[in-house]
Amino acid sequence: MRLLLVEDDDHVAAALSAVLARHGFAVTHARNGEEALQAVLPTAQGERPSFGVILLDLGLPDQDGYQVCGRIRKLTTTPVIMVTARADVRSRIHGLNLGADDYVVKPYDTGELLARIHAVSRRSTGPEETAPGGSAGSGSLLRLGPVTIELPTRRVSVDGESVALTRKEFDLLALLAQRPGVVFRREQIISEVWHTSWEGTGRTLEVHVASLRSKLRMPALIETVRGVGYRLVAPAS
Repeated sequence: MRLLLVEDDDHVAAALSAVLARHGFAVTHARNGEEALQAVLPTAQGERPSFGVILLDLGLPDQDGYQVCGRIRKLTTTPVIMVTARADVRSRIHGLNLGADDYVVKPYDTGELLARIHAVSRRSTGPEETAPGGSAGSGSLLRLGPVTIELPTRRVSVDGESVALTRKEFDLLALLAQRPGVVFRREQIISEVWHTSWEGTGRTLEVHVASLRSKLRMPALIETVRGVGYRLVAPAS
């Protein structure tokens, strides 16, 4: 997999590039925001660089890393992982709202970083992969065991029987169902479904998860990952 590393510290970049190379990544190093933006632009022949993941440090010398993330997101759908020393919740939420797919706080464990890279890479392949315990989905239809989710019409059925969901219940289910087995952090779910911050909305998320489990009559469908968030466990057909 090709990976774009945006890091202004050459020593940090060299050490991390060596680790990534040992794990099969081909690393392109950008030292500032402008180099990062140039790296994701189409070539003169109109070809787009095929990066699997972008690791973006926020402390760049020429422009704010958040600004770079926003501009990158307008140019490509390649997953972006922000890497920064800014550990506060507001900073993480701001990054996710700008289009980042994940957020890693320095200092980090290399094993965790590698796991997050692989996780966002799997998510970016979209719902057309075969889900564990489910069947292949299309861009508009997801099948997970007895559960069928029609994205354009926002209809959900279990064993062919229609299930009435509220707008937010459907949005929550659709988010989790498009990445079966992947753990979504609570902050990320709140940001993507409610378009707000985590503060004061945690109980709302818990209530919606409980409601989905009840309406679908499948308590084990959405698993609580203690201290992190939730993931959808695809049932057997």
